Amino acid sequence: MQPTIKSVFRTLQASGFPVFLILGLAACSATAPYRRAEVNLPGSYRGAGSASGQQAIGEIPYRSFFSDPALVSLIDSAMVRNYDLQIALKNIDYAQESLKQAKLGFLPSLSLNASGAVSRPSDNSLNSSSLQQALGQSYSEDYSLSLGTSWEIDIWSRIRSKKKGALAGYLKTVEAAKTVRTKLAADVASGYYNLRMLDAQLDIAKRNLALADTTLHMIRLQYDAGQVTMLAVGQQEAARQAVLQTVPQIEQGIAVQEHALSILAGSYPGAVARGRSLAAIPVADNLPAGIPAALLQNRPDVREAEMAVMESHADMAAAKAAMYPSLTITAQGGLNSFRSSNWFTTPGSLFGLVQGAILQPIFQRGELKAGYEKSRIRRDQAEIAFKQSLLNAVGEVSDALVRLDKLREQERAAAARVRTLEGAVRNSNMLFKSGMANYLEVISVQGGYLEAELALADIRRQHLTAMAELYRSLGGGWR
Repeated sequence: MQPTIKSVFRTLQASGFPVFLILGLAACSATAPYRRAEVNLPGSYRGAGSASGQQAIGEIPYRSFFSDPALVSLIDSAMVRNYDLQIALKNIDYAQESLKQAKLGFLPSLSLNASGAVSRPSDNSLNSSSLQQALGQSYSEDYSLSLGTSWEIDIWSRIRSKKKGALAGYLKTVEAAKTVRTKLAADVASGYYNLRMLDAQLDIAKRNLALADTTLHMIRLQYDAGQVTMLAVGQQEAARQAVLQTVPQIEQGIAVQEHALSILAGSYPGAVARGRSLAAIPVADNLPAGIPAALLQNRPDVREAEMAVMESHADMAAAKAAMYPSLTITAQGGLNSFRSSNWFTTPGSLFGLVQGAILQPIFQRGELKAGYEKSRIRRDQAEIAFKQSLLNAVGEVSDALVRLDKLREQERAAAARVRTLEGAVRNSNMLFKSGMANYLEVISVQGGYLEAELALADIRRQHLTAMAELYRSLGGGWR
């Protein structure tokens, strides 16, 4: 296309058209270039430990961050087969087509036109007598084959602004897909940790059921010996049934969680492979969170919000440029003849036309001004949303850090309680056998031990989930 553009410029220059003025105007812009808004980020997160200045864990790939091979395999499957992510990737393809079209905005348009017409005026018209005198016939023919081009000079950077807006829109969909990846990795990890907690609670319930059976057997022996009443047997039987009732409840929760994980991974509901047990999964403390300024690069939702600001800024620039004069150069050339037999005879049938037109909008019923003002408001809204997303991101990281710290303390206390009650259960059984403790004390200690073990499993699940949430809030999971 370059020779055509050059030939147009040569023609305009030969005719005395001020081409230098066109080039000067084409270098102008209706608005100032985009600049990131002032955000005034803090130097560190609240609740961050001594490792806050190190490389943030959000920059670590999820295959390195999560240590359980079964969990990593689940995340791998979700990254390929999850339908929400596939929709986000299709949005990228859609935006890419818009970007391709915007990149061609600088080129002239071309159109090929072929037409033929036969016209016969009425015998009583002036045209009929003119045709008889000129051609010796009562009808006229007109055959044309032409190639036309139209080229808008990018004055005030209107076309460039549209290209920038399309590029920002494309990058926004890319960041949106990364956001889906980060959430997907965290959701799969959270679901997997919940599944392993339910597995642990099922094992705890079964062990406590076996313990309740043993105690019930001892109480029945004492009842046969006349040392306790039937009330003791009934109370222990009720305690055993309460433990037994929790087993199908936990099994139901396991099946539902497996189904949820299967759907996240893009599969029909089914069993999920396990890796390490809940107690064997390491919980990393004092994880490096980096500095809040790193969120501008690591958090895809923050970057998506900034891309939205850049897109709306470019749209505002294009709307502003639409209020200024536009210059369009058109050219047309081809073959034209009033007889089909001479249509392709050259050079006699050749014709050509080159012209330039300047259009200055004067009154458009307020559409252009209103369009610009609305685009400016949308730009301000996008900037506010960007600042809000950054504020929320810092808040999420701070929340996760505080939660990790407090859950660590809770887990230590819960583990100590379990050890204490475990010893109390052993002692109560020995004291009960020797007649130094009654059955109510045994039942109470066993119930407390079951509750403590279930609570410890839940706190550890929360601890692992908080670790995954910190990873997500720092932008981890999309690499």
